[in-house]
Amino acid sequence: MKKIFIILTCLSFLIGCNQAQSDSGSDSTKPTAPQPKAPVEQKKLVSNEKSAKILYEVNPDNSYVLEPIAGSGIEADEKAVLLTFDDPFRFNDPDQNNVLEMAKTLKELDVPAIFFVNGTYLHTKEGRQTLKTVADLGFEIGNHTMTHVKLEPLREEDQTGNILSLNNLVEDIIGKRPRFFRAPYGKHTEHAQKVAEEEGMTLMNWTYGRDWKEGYDTPEAITDYMVNSKHLQPGANLLMHDLKWTSDALKDIVTGLREKGYGFIDPATIK
Repeated sequence: MKKIFIILTCLSFLIGCNQAQSDSGSDSTKPTAPQPKAPVEQKKLVSNEKSAKILYEVNPDNSYVLEPIAGSGIEADEKAVLLTFDDPFRFNDPDQNNVLEMAKTLKELDVPAIFFVNGTYLHTKEGRQTLKTVADLGFEIGNHTMTHVKLEPLREEDQTGNILSLNNLVEDIIGKRPRFFRAPYGKHTEHAQKVAEEEGMTLMNWTYGRDWKEGYDTPEAITDYMVNSKHLQPGANLLMHDLKWTSDALKDIVTGLREKGYGFIDPATIK
């Protein structure tokens, strides 16, 4: 009996040690256990849309240029410009259906931009699908009012409707509301500014642009103007439109600006 008792005691001791060793090993592996990783594309999307560091702000005095935010340091490229495009998706005019080609050109050149849309150009299934495609390519969609009429003569409730109805439409199509607002003809009213502020949108005008004017309606002419304008400066907000000659000139415009040492501001980094 004494021998049996000793044997049982030893077995019990060995089993206890083995269990303790097993538990200890399990705990030690927890800190180094591999964690699930998000897909690369998803991580990039989050970085671009939600986690981008704010480096620039629109000049509050005139809204015509952008400036590095104080304290942004070397992260903000001081010699950079912002590309913006008004009135895309004009499916009532076959000669102006260039927005998708322009977006693809910019994507290939790795150049960000804002497309300021009107609701009147989103009345077709084709227009709405094109807007979604442009947004899915990573481009910012801005509010240029539903009807593109001058805001000053409108009653305040009509100004509000022109802005909010487009925000609702854009959100319905691409899943998020515009962060930037540009009034038609660059004429912001006090009421429109208030509505934009309540919506969390940044007011934006432009520094220069001329592709809608006679004499600048060829690729060569508009390229020369956009690259060599006396108004070209760090932080300039370049205005262009969904026009055939601008689309044809876009690659040369980007190349010309880069040859002058200019980079391009990502709208995601604008306050």
